[in-house]
Amino acid sequence: MALQPDAKTNSEVKECLKRASSQTTNGEEKMKLIKSIKVKFVAALTTAIISFGGVAHAAYPEKPIDMTVLFGGTANSIAQLLSELMSKELSQPVVPVSRTGGGGAVGYSHVVSTAPDGYSIVWNSNSINTTRHTGRVPFDYTAFAPIARVSTEIPALAVNSSTGWKNLADLAAGLKSMDGKLKVGISGKGSFTHLTSAALFDAMGVSDKVAYIAYGKGKAPVELLAGRIDAAIQWPGQFASYAKAGELNVLAVTGDERVSVLPNVATAMEQGVDVNIAMWRGLAAPAGTPSDAIATLEAAAKAAVASAEFQKAAGNIGFSAAFLGAADFGKVIEKDDAFYGALLKELGMAK
Repeated sequence: MALQPDAKTNSEVKECLKRASSQTTNGEEKMKLIKSIKVKFVAALTTAIISFGGVAHAAYPEKPIDMTVLFGGTANSIAQLLSELMSKELSQPVVPVSRTGGGGAVGYSHVVSTAPDGYSIVWNSNSINTTRHTGRVPFDYTAFAPIARVSTEIPALAVNSSTGWKNLADLAAGLKSMDGKLKVGISGKGSFTHLTSAALFDAMGVSDKVAYIAYGKGKAPVELLAGRIDAAIQWPGQFASYAKAGELNVLAVTGDERVSVLPNVATAMEQGVDVNIAMWRGLAAPAGTPSDAIATLEAAAKAAVASAEFQKAAGNIGFSAAFLGAADFGKVIEKDDAFYGALLKELGMAK
């Protein structure tokens, strides 16, 4: 692309040259005209360079953005919707890519190895804290730059309705007469569901009566109905339809508030068990990602969360839309890292 002055400047320079070459123009006037030509030319060239630079460096993003999704289930459902809504806000698509395994370790390890250029982000969660403190990854949350918190979810404890258990007191009483241990399904050793389950049963004083069974890629409701596990903690949206059909009983939720899709299920705290654990989900990028890219992604996430479509999905799936900007989100992650590090140590799960 050639750099050249605009039409107006061209005309002015030509007029100066014409006058400078005129035989009627004296030496002093010629020097002034030549100086004027130089000033106009330099100014025009500077403007052209600035304009050229603007063309050469197009606004972010210039290509599709890869979004690593760490888990299936509700996490994947929210990620798919979020990426679609963010794509509408940006000039390029946000492409969700499933990289599951290791309680989030597989996906985090991939993203942390990518260039910090704004084109690789992760749909993250409290799992960045648990994977580090359980020794699954050699880095911590500071390896990532926070973009935005998007949602929160409160885990729920469910059992097969054939047990007849309706609440935590029923479960505790049932354990006293049970031969063997309660088989509690978890998505993986050291996972968030494992941590939440351990914290709940420890607070109930029945941890010695529990055995944890990792069901891998299976879904908690299916495992419960098949009798392969006796209880499971998962997201309310996974249990809601089965509870409505009378196939599963949801005994408690672990946050400090009830959830909209299971309004009649009491919190553990309401039932006298001191547990308050919830999951947040959000977006992060490799540390060192340019601030303008972070700001652009943060704005797109904010618009997506505020949309009617996202708000409706929150009610249907059973999560809470809970946007926080990059700075405040970073503070939440830092605070949670200390909390989960201490909790895992207390439960003997830290490494």
